[in-house]
Amino acid sequence: MALVTGTPTVVNETSTHCPSAREDAGTGFLPVIMIIEIIVGLPGNIIALWIFLFRMKFWKPHIIFLLNLVLADLLLLISVPFRIHTHMQGEYWVFGEVWCRINLFMLAVNRSSSIAFMTVVALDRYFKVIHPHHWISKMTMTHAAWLAGLTWVAVIALRIPLLTTNLLHQDGNISQCRSFNFYKVIPPEVMVHYVAFVAEFFLPWFLLLFSSARIACYLNQQKQKEMQKRVRRAIRAVAVISLVFTVCFMPSVITGLVGLSIKYLYPTECEIYQRSTQLFMTCISFTYLNSASDPFIYFYSSSMFRNILRRSNLESTIFTSEM
Repeated sequence: MALVTGTPTVVNETSTHCPSAREDAGTGFLPVIMIIEIIVGLPGNIIALWIFLFRMKFWKPHIIFLLNLVLADLLLLISVPFRIHTHMQGEYWVFGEVWCRINLFMLAVNRSSSIAFMTVVALDRYFKVIHPHHWISKMTMTHAAWLAGLTWVAVIALRIPLLTTNLLHQDGNISQCRSFNFYKVIPPEVMVHYVAFVAEFFLPWFLLLFSSARIACYLNQQKQKEMQKRVRRAIRAVAVISLVFTVCFMPSVITGLVGLSIKYLYPTECEIYQRSTQLFMTCISFTYLNSASDPFIYFYSSSMFRNILRRSNLESTIFTSEM
């Protein structure tokens, strides 16, 4: 058994059809990517939080959703340093089993809540333009707060299995902390995590594509310049959300599905399987980009946020750091 900070650790030793794939100790470029993401994402989200909490005088429902997107990013910024340390140690997790569960739970909740609130913001823009008289377009602040609260409850409930499962695995003399591993038989709790990982991408992604297409069609039908301007703002906001969504979350989903397909369709092709899992672990780092990219969503989704940023002379600062 591996020793973690001098204390014996119970490690999940579930075996697989192929040896585990991992980076050479400390030589991977993933720590560099994640460090850059923190350096870029942290100031942008701190400025956004400051604007929402201390400079926003008039609140609307979509502002509540954007604020919750900032809160979701904070979960990532707290959790990623532990993943950076682990990658720099060659996948060796030294923080114990309990924190392994909590760390992976926080990362998963960040991903799920970010997806949820991005989708809600995009749909809010869609209904405001396409269905202005729908009850969703007339949502009150109270309704928005309830929706945000229920979203957090659903996201946390969906990820609870990560807290009830031992996710610390033994690979030779290395203790690895991963929510995605190389099981022969996937435990039910982990299977829930796998299904959620895929479903929470594709369902919102199709909604975003549909919203973008409908707003674009609606724009072509408009004759009044003022209405065209309003619709263009909406389609720009939805397009930015769709772009961030696709770049951050699609690579890991696609490579994850490819890895699972190779595992079950070609169980003896260990080299190909290991390469696919290494690619998957690399693509997971794109997930963390949502924290660095979300300030663009705040900027293009809220004219109030944009105006406050400009009046505060922070626009060049935040977007220079994002580039």
